[in-house]
Amino acid sequence: MKRIKWRCRLRRTSFGLSDKYIESVYEEFFVLKYYGGWSFTEAYNLPISIRRWFLEKLIEQMNKEKEAVEKSTKKSRFSGKK
Repeated sequence: MKRIKWRCRLRRTSFGLSDKYIESVYEEFFVLKYYGGWSFTEAYNLPISIRRWFLEKLIEQMNKEKEAVEKSTKKSRFSGKK
């Protein structure tokens, strides 16, 4: 069996992005697409800092909406009992 001689002596696995990082980027794309209505291309072409800013704002908004729903649900439960 002939052994392949690489030009660079570093291990090939040290190049590129890790699978875990790529998965986190695709997770960001999914959140922007599913909850924010963005297209994949729009999310992909955003600079990282702007994409992260939009994600933070989207998460803040989702948390505010969740709290409002919980508050109204709690209020309606107590007002229904007499």
